[in-house]
Amino acid sequence: MDLPRTPMPPMARVRQRFPTDHVADVRDAVRQALRQADWRTRLQPGARVAVTAGSRGIANIVEVLQEVVAALRDAGARPFIVPAMGSHGGATVEGQRAVLASYGVTEESVGAPIMATMDTVELGRVATGATVHLDRYAAEADGIVVVGRVKAHTAFRGAIESGLCKMLAVGLGKQRGAANMHAHGLKESVPQAAVRILERAPVLLGVAIVENAYHQIHTVEAVPPTAFLDADRRLLELANRLAPRIPFDPLDLLVVGWMGKDISGSGMDLNVIGMWRRIGGEQRPYFARVAVLDLTEASEGNGIGIGMADFTTRRLFEKLDLRKTYMNVLTANAPQVGKIPIVLENDREAVEVALRSSAPAGSPRVVAVRSTLHLEDLWVSEALVPEITGQPGLEVLEPPRPVAYDERGNLTWW
Repeated sequence: MDLPRTPMPPMARVRQRFPTDHVADVRDAVRQALRQADWRTRLQPGARVAVTAGSRGIANIVEVLQEVVAALRDAGARPFIVPAMGSHGGATVEGQRAVLASYGVTEESVGAPIMATMDTVELGRVATGATVHLDRYAAEADGIVVVGRVKAHTAFRGAIESGLCKMLAVGLGKQRGAANMHAHGLKESVPQAAVRILERAPVLLGVAIVENAYHQIHTVEAVPPTAFLDADRRLLELANRLAPRIPFDPLDLLVVGWMGKDISGSGMDLNVIGMWRRIGGEQRPYFARVAVLDLTEASEGNGIGIGMADFTTRRLFEKLDLRKTYMNVLTANAPQVGKIPIVLENDREAVEVALRSSAPAGSPRVVAVRSTLHLEDLWVSEALVPEITGQPGLEVLEPPRPVAYDERGNLTWW
């Protein structure tokens, strides 16, 4: 298109280093956590136990589930996997099975059958007015093991955000439960619903995971049902300390190579690009324009979060499955995150039109990242290079040079 553009400035490649502490042997860490927890005495021989598997792309999730399944079998139980992902996968059984398969979670890989349903059992209402739903297979089981990652949520701030409680209230709530939690406010409804489920459902144990900035498992804890809320609060503080951030603020333009459900529940992590883009409030970090260029294959067309960008490419737009996207958006009661931004032909058009629209004063302040989950490698404009001096953990790997595009007009960095 013949639109006003500003060429990208020369960009330097920068490495951002984060603390590298992580679990060296994931299987052993899970085994040790399960050994230290008191749960076996509450299992009857032959008990049927539902083990949750979500849609968030947890590191080493297959190994974690394998060890949980093996421990349950050793204790005489009959474990099975239940998808715990609210409305993801287009709110269909086939879609949720496909999401798990995209992470390598299959009956063969984890050693347990997958029992998927969108049917739920109602457990009444909580004080916010939300109706609590629970996956029917989980509700009918003799026990439930909740496997989940604790991290900051992308739609609200609270003492309890994403974690074991949210897996109970939203993940196992399926589409109906997820919609109720979102409609009545996640911050208040999720803890209240979790308490209700813990009171009325056979929750046996939680396996809480915290990752470091490199998407490696940092902590594994086995959590008794009585400690779900306390563990979510405590581990959220740890997760926030470990979370990566973009070390420049403000910016005229942030370029995001890929968005997707395997990167963040909101496609792009709003803790990285600015929570104000969804819920308002203080505009920090302030990135005047965001251009997102592609959608991961693992998203299977779910482009929730695309509305948080200002510009995108035809390549991404043509990958969108609007039914999956809209189902997720409507379940989250957040139509703004599904709006389509300005669509341009290729990466070059998208970034140059985006930069022109930000009307930079002086030398443009631009950062490009592979995704909001991968922030160790940054490409930064030459105006930002002087700010690197003295910042611990930042190193210039390649000096500023002109931006290169391939024959289709797409960036060659990735």
